[in-house]
Amino acid sequence: MQSERHWKMKQHIFLIGFMGTGKSTVSRRLKNLLKVREIDMDQAIVRESGMRIPEMFERFGEAYFREKETQMLRTLSARAPAVISCGGGTVLRPENVEIMKNSGKIVLLTATPETVFRRVRYGRERPILNGHMNVAYIAQLMDKRRAAYESACDVRVSTDDKTPEMIAEEILELCR
Repeated sequence: MQSERHWKMKQHIFLIGFMGTGKSTVSRRLKNLLKVREIDMDQAIVRESGMRIPEMFERFGEAYFREKETQMLRTLSARAPAVISCGGGTVLRPENVEIMKNSGKIVLLTATPETVFRRVRYGRERPILNGHMNVAYIAQLMDKRRAAYESACDVRVSTDDKTPEMIAEEILELCR
């Protein structure tokens, strides 16, 4: 859509949601539509630390990784507007939500547990699912996080049965 390409971003767009809802894929599509920087927070943390996320969890624990997320958000929020794909647990820290709300729009991407399972079942980079790669466990974890996601977001978009292009266009329409 031609109109989206000329839309000037004045603030960040933060994509949040459970793993496998399409945050990384959709952020790349938004980057192409808006001609802005796109940052995948998990990838940025891996690059900065020189360590894969499962290794961070194993060596230092989840709290260490969550602190890395907060530090990354502080850094990114001070930069020019970008599309930022957040890790699935980023909103679990109220401080992170405050940083995001003060510097952009928070878009919650959702999907059913079955869709998430189909998308992540062969991945090995999701330490929270290691040993629990099944729909029931995913549904249980999604339920535990639902309130945090919903209270943090400004906009909510379902990604079930939609192409990344459809999702990106819906986000642009809702964030105008």
